[in-house]
Amino acid sequence: MNLQTKIPLEKQSKNLIDYNSNILLMGSCFSENIGKKLEYFKFQNLQNPFGILFHPKAIETLISNAINQKEYSEDDIFFHNEQWHCFNAHSKLSNTSKEDLLNALNTHIKLTHQQIKKSTHIIITLGTAWAYRFLETNNLVANCHKVPQKQFKKEVLSVEDISSSLKNISDLIQNINSEASVIFTVSPVRHLKDGFVENTQSKAHLITAIHEFFNQKSSIVNRQSSYFPSYEIMMDELRDYRFYNQDMIHPNQTAINYIWESFKMVWVSEKTSKVMNEVDAIQKGLQHKPFNAESQAHQQFLQNLEAKINQLQSQYPNIKF
Repeated sequence: MNLQTKIPLEKQSKNLIDYNSNILLMGSCFSENIGKKLEYFKFQNLQNPFGILFHPKAIETLISNAINQKEYSEDDIFFHNEQWHCFNAHSKLSNTSKEDLLNALNTHIKLTHQQIKKSTHIIITLGTAWAYRFLETNNLVANCHKVPQKQFKKEVLSVEDISSSLKNISDLIQNINSEASVIFTVSPVRHLKDGFVENTQSKAHLITAIHEFFNQKSSIVNRQSSYFPSYEIMMDELRDYRFYNQDMIHPNQTAINYIWESFKMVWVSEKTSKVMNEVDAIQKGLQHKPFNAESQAHQQFLQNLEAKINQLQSQYPNIKF
């Protein structure tokens, strides 16, 4: 008896992820869920250097600024609620010091530029098509930083705007790194603050725009970009509230593990999966809490663990515990 409708997935035929890969993740909070998995298994990766970015225009702005090596100045930041903020960045970068914020922004923009140039894979997770336009400048913002809502206009990005944004993102990356595989996905996290109907409209715009983007005639786009159906897996294969956290909005760890296994099946080479099992065993060993830390048995356990780490690092120097 089959109790699921399975999303058909195919193994990628080229540029599979291994321990020589270097991965950049940007976008919605779901990218951080996948990023934590990559971090746990000790892949080289950088996650959301400007913090969580929910809509495609915010991601496009970051990539454009990074590639053009924008230098942030006082004109790009503002003071609100006893902190300095930047509309292009998440509040995790906000700071009580103007100088520290500017230093962080410029450090992270350089880091993002370098990462885009050297990445083998760039994973972009789109969260919502809803965006806020700051009325004073008429610019879309990545984060409102709790500035009063009357200073913004809320709008839903059209399918055409999103598709154009995805093309711009792809073209910008291609200009400095033509070898990187760009993987687009839609976050399964529902943005219910926008409203139930509005969230469905938002996801529909994102998914339609992605497929419109892939239907373009550019052979370079089709060769270097791909779509991973994390949203569809959550909505179809895992259509049960037992796969959600208590807020009934965010996928729980079981769902994250399930989608990660699907991603691994598509994008990670079989040889690398075997190394991941070794990394997993070491990680569990490092987290082990002994009954008696001074016992001979535990000391032998630590020696064996160190030997496993040294052997693995001799083969893969990029792996750091």
